[in-house]
Amino acid sequence: MLMPASHPQPAGLPRAMLGMPSRQLFASRDLQETCSQISRVMKRHALQVVGPRQRLDARMHHLTFGDVSLSRLSHGAEVRIEPGELSDFFLVMMPLHGHAQVRCGNEAVDSTPDVASVISAHLGTTMHWSADCDQLMVRISRPFLERMLTAQLGREPDAPLQFALGFRWRDHAAWHCLVRYLVDWADQSVQPTDHKIIVGQLEQLVASSLLCSQPHNFSAAPAARRSVVLPRHVKRVQEYLQAHAHESIRAETLADVAGVSLRSLYAGFQDFCGVSPMQYLRNIRLERVRAELLAGTVTGGVASVALRWGFSHLGRFSAEYKAHFGESPSQTLRRT
Repeated sequence: MLMPASHPQPAGLPRAMLGMPSRQLFASRDLQETCSQISRVMKRHALQVVGPRQRLDARMHHLTFGDVSLSRLSHGAEVRIEPGELSDFFLVMMPLHGHAQVRCGNEAVDSTPDVASVISAHLGTTMHWSADCDQLMVRISRPFLERMLTAQLGREPDAPLQFALGFRWRDHAAWHCLVRYLVDWADQSVQPTDHKIIVGQLEQLVASSLLCSQPHNFSAAPAARRSVVLPRHVKRVQEYLQAHAHESIRAETLADVAGVSLRSLYAGFQDFCGVSPMQYLRNIRLERVRAELLAGTVTGGVASVALRWGFSHLGRFSAEYKAHFGESPSQTLRRT
C-alpha cells in the first residue's frame, strides 16, 4: 500500500485558491461526482479509492488562461487514477503535500514537492496518489504547445513531443516564478477573460518556459537553416502590429502574416529593426500608453492605462517606460 508522506509546502507558494470560493470547481465525498467534475476540465478517467477504510473528501479549484489552465486538486484519500492517454493536452503536476507514483509510457517517477511530473499527451498514464496528496496542476493545450515547438524549431516536428517525466521544477527559476505568478492571479478577484492581451502573453510564457526548462525529445534538435527575409515581409508584420496592438497577438500568428517561419521572421526583425517582433509590439504599446497619458483624459491613473495595454507588472512597466522615454509614467501624466 502507498503510505502517506509528510512534506512542507514549497517556499514562496501560498495556499492560494483554497480560500477563494470563486475559483472552487467542486467539493465532494461522492466518487462518481468527483470523477465527473474532474473530467469536465481534464478528461474522462477511472478513479478508485484504495483501501476499505479510506473515505473520499475531494476538492478542486480551477482557473483558465486561454490554452493554459491552473488547478489545485486533492482527493482526501489514497486513490488510483487511470486516465490513459491525455491526447489533447500536456499536464504538469506539482505536489504541495504528499506524493504520487506516476507512470507515463515506459517511465515512472515518485513525485514529491521537489519533483513534479510532466505527462506527455500521447503516452498512456496511471497514477497512485497518497491520501494527503495535494497538487497544483498546469494544463497546456497540445495543439498550442506543438505550435510553440514548431515556432522554436523553425519546422514541423517529425515525432510527437515527449518530455522527460520527472521535473525538478523548483530548480528552474523561470518556471517557479511563473507558477507563483499564476497562483497570484488565482488569488485575486480579476477575471482573465477581461485581460486578453495579458492572457495571450501568459500562454506563450507558460509554453516556452516548459519547453526551455524541461528536457524533451527535441531539446537537442538543430535550428532550422536561416532563410532570407525580405523587407516587405517585415513591413507587413509592422503594419499588422500597428493595426492590432490592442489585441492578444501570438508569435506564430505573425509568422503566418509574414508568410515565413517564425525563426526567419525574428531574424528579419533583428536585421531591419534591431529588436524582435514581440519587443516591437511592446514598443508600440508603450507609445500608445504615452499617447493616452499625454491626452489628459486618463481615469484610474497610470495603472489602469498600463493594464489595458497589456503591462501587468507595474514595476517592470515603469522601468521599461522610463528607459524608453527618459521619464516615468507619472512624470508624463503630470505634464498634462
